[in-house]
Amino acid sequence: MSQYYNARRTRNVFDPKSREPFRLSRSRLELFTECPRCFYLDRRLGIDRPPGFPFTLNSAVDALLKKEFDIHRAKHEAHPLMKKYKISAVPFAHEKMDAWRDSLRGGVTYLHEPTNFLVTGGVDDIWVNGDKELIVVDYKATSTTKEITLDEDYRAGYKRQMEIYQWLLRRNGFKVSDTGYFVYVNGKTDRAAFDGKLEFDVDILSYKGNDDWVERKIIEAHKCLKAEKIPEAAADCDYCNYRRAARSMEKENF
Repeated sequence: MSQYYNARRTRNVFDPKSREPFRLSRSRLELFTECPRCFYLDRRLGIDRPPGFPFTLNSAVDALLKKEFDIHRAKHEAHPLMKKYKISAVPFAHEKMDAWRDSLRGGVTYLHEPTNFLVTGGVDDIWVNGDKELIVVDYKATSTTKEITLDEDYRAGYKRQMEIYQWLLRRNGFKVSDTGYFVYVNGKTDRAAFDGKLEFDVDILSYKGNDDWVERKIIEAHKCLKAEKIPEAAADCDYCNYRRAARSMEKENF
């Protein structure tokens, strides 16, 4: 077994006998939504899915957008994009803002007492409107010639991501707007030459969230981890389907 998987076996693995709060990140709750079997293998048995490649360009866009909005946050004024899209809000100024945006430090956290899960999520940005409601904002980067919408199947996960952040902020005692925004940065490919720079269009898409499902899903995830049997895989899980196909071929050929 590789060093990667040896290291994974002891880091944040759920112990049904432990009384210590168990950290459940937003991304791991999404993993449970995608495939309970992968979630169990990861958080109960310490065997994660193979790591993907880091999206370093996306990370660079996130960092630059945060710096840009922070300039207006310090001045308590609206960003020009807010004015362009007629969003009556300003970037939210709060002493915990840096911690909330840092998923490695936990992000926004809430101890869900029925499961003893410390639910966490690192939000990209938060705005506040005239009614003192917090607005969850998520940055996304892409490069496409198609119109950007939230209708594609894989973007359902983006919607759940926003709803979990809304749920976390509400559980921390804040008044939160149902409407959040995706700041979409789209790399242009119709330029005559690269010339050492990449230009972007920036759009803002609104989304009205509903976090009613979040607590139920947390309770289901807790029940999954407490079980002594590995759950069934999701029918459309590529990882589980690959493992199943590989095992079948190994039995036939070895």
